[in-house]
Amino acid sequence: MRHHPFRGIRSRATTLVACALTTTLVAAGATPAHAAADTERPTAPGPITVVAVDTTWVELTWAASTDDVGVVRYPVGARFEDSGAQYSTDTNSIRITDLRPSRTYTFSVWALDAAGNSSVSNPTLRLTMPPGDDQPPSAPGQPVAYDVAATVVRLRWPHSVENVALDRYEVFRVDAGGTLTRVREVYQYPPVNSAQVSGLTPNTTYTFVVQARDEVGHLSPLSAPVTVTTLPPPPSCAVRSVVRQWPDGFVAHLVVENTGTTAIDGWTMTWRFWASQQVRGIWGAKVVDRLNNSYLRVGNTSRNAVVPPGGTVSLGLVATGTQLPEEITVNGGLCTVADE
Repeated sequence: MRHHPFRGIRSRATTLVACALTTTLVAAGATPAHAAADTERPTAPGPITVVAVDTTWVELTWAASTDDVGVVRYPVGARFEDSGAQYSTDTNSIRITDLRPSRTYTFSVWALDAAGNSSVSNPTLRLTMPPGDDQPPSAPGQPVAYDVAATVVRLRWPHSVENVALDRYEVFRVDAGGTLTRVREVYQYPPVNSAQVSGLTPNTTYTFVVQARDEVGHLSPLSAPVTVTTLPPPPSCAVRSVVRQWPDGFVAHLVVENTGTTAIDGWTMTWRFWASQQVRGIWGAKVVDRLNNSYLRVGNTSRNAVVPPGGTVSLGLVATGTQLPEEITVNGGLCTVADE
């Protein structure tokens, strides 16, 4: 093999030329891969002004922001009391719809560039929407007391008729001489037509009326009154149960004792009962309803409504499922339970 003394020299020379060429290109102005990112914030948008407004929409504009690279988006906030919404536009104006008449909104705008840098918000604009409602709601329907306990009454009523939007229902207790005392406000939107009134006195008669209020503040006439008497204090009770169970069902015999010092005159009894379970047969009581798909409520028959102190009442149940009667209450009072 012959040795070539100049081969290595030519290779090193080629490398030096390539390095020199790279150095020349960079010096001539090529951008390095690690060029600095955009960190400059846009300027704040100019003050917000109203272009046009109606009862449920508003069109806003503002002086555009400036940025060293460019503004790509303007987030816009609209806030009413403790709730709010955010919108977005790539221009310096926006039309916001689905607002509510007569509400006072606070609007704010800020700018974002392509790198995600955010300006400070511009001065906010506080705007009360024009009224869109000149009619009060109709009177709610007469309330019905559908669940009465010793200290709690649940009421429901037919909805008011409103030409724009209801804001709330207010439940009043009618005191002696016709004085009204507000006991509940139902604020959900849209307002639900039911309410629970708690903190009542056992074995006491109350009268309630309901009034509707729309978003402008117009008040409806009062509903017709409902009068209801709360139950006596929950009785003391004890339950003895005998249960025969099979893989997907059971038969239960319950003996309920009045362990208090006063007679129970009319009773309802509840116990845990899952939604998947079904009543196949019952005696000594009648099914009233299912509570939240978790409890079964039964009531007395015409023959066993009164249970004197120390007296007992017996009832039985055939049902599907494996959840046996437990958490048993009589007229809202929790009973002690003993299995036999």
